[in-house]
Amino acid sequence: MARIQLENVTKRYKGMKEGRAAVDHLSLDIQDNEFFVLFGPAGAGKTTVLKTIAGIEFPNEGLVKIGGEIVNLIEPMYRNVSMVFENYALYPHFSVYDNIAFPMRSPLHKKDEAYIQKAVERVVKMMKIDGLYDRKPSQLSNGQRQRVAIGRCLVREPKVFLMDEPLAHLDAKLRHFMRGELKEMQSAFNTTTIYVTHDFMEAMSLADRIAVMNNGKIEQLGSSLQMYYTPVNEFVARLFGEPEITIFPAELSSKNGRLGLKALGQEQPLFPEKDAGHALQEAGAASVDVGIRGIDIQFSLAPQDASWIKGAIYAFEPIGNKVIMTADVKGEKIRIAAPNSTSADLDEAVYLKFNMKNALFFDGVSKTIITHKK
Repeated sequence: MARIQLENVTKRYKGMKEGRAAVDHLSLDIQDNEFFVLFGPAGAGKTTVLKTIAGIEFPNEGLVKIGGEIVNLIEPMYRNVSMVFENYALYPHFSVYDNIAFPMRSPLHKKDEAYIQKAVERVVKMMKIDGLYDRKPSQLSNGQRQRVAIGRCLVREPKVFLMDEPLAHLDAKLRHFMRGELKEMQSAFNTTTIYVTHDFMEAMSLADRIAVMNNGKIEQLGSSLQMYYTPVNEFVARLFGEPEITIFPAELSSKNGRLGLKALGQEQPLFPEKDAGHALQEAGAASVDVGIRGIDIQFSLAPQDASWIKGAIYAFEPIGNKVIMTADVKGEKIRIAAPNSTSADLDEAVYLKFNMKNALFFDGVSKTIITHKK
């Protein structure tokens, strides 16, 4: 029910080194009813952005707008936002029922008790905590406390939901279930949602759009598919995908008029030349980094012809539906997605072949994308 706009917002905390900021001249335009995800490593500034929108922190520079209204100096209680904190922020002396009901008993958003009871019953069933009405937070597990905190957020009808890693303390099965519930909730409530996470699976499965943050700035803004297939730089490419993309240095080479890459002690052809090859030539990069995802690497434990690269198995991690296998090739660690039926020993010889049609190419100096072929 609200468009959220940040215009050149900067937030510095006391004690930060000169030239550093938790949020650094950041601008965002989040549309009404959008599920928007802030994603990035710890310390990127994601939570600070959320607190600035909520009014818990005031920016040093820039404007914060909710529904077109500038709210820089408006206190949190008057912004009509609902926030889930990573550390729960529950009232220790209240029961589960009273914690969830609390927002509807505040002077600004007061409802009658019949309305409150129906609203609480609805969210506790959604969160699967309907048997915990009378317990205090100290009597709950971390996962149960997190569900109570989410329920307290969902019980209201605010202009915007702000969620700071709300699923971080849930078990894997419930986390998977709650991803679907949160997406459905946002659609049913017709409310803007801004969601902070460092889990790329959450970001990709939930988001209408993702903003990848690093050091208080936005590295890339776009859809899940854009992050995976067209990352703007190596930093973004490494954040998405399991196993993590392998990026290694290479040299451009030319033989019989055909462009190739010299990497890992072997020549790799480029396909098709007029796409990847010409773009690399036009970029004029002094050096090139090549990114290969694990699903684009063939492997064999039996010797192959000279077009395959020989390595040794460095790590072997069965994770149920697949195996993450790491091969050591001339000191480079190459991560491969293998079938769950794969069986191999550490230090065993392995032979690799890359699908160069899906390779990503980065400038070896700036680490920004040059070209790719989907």
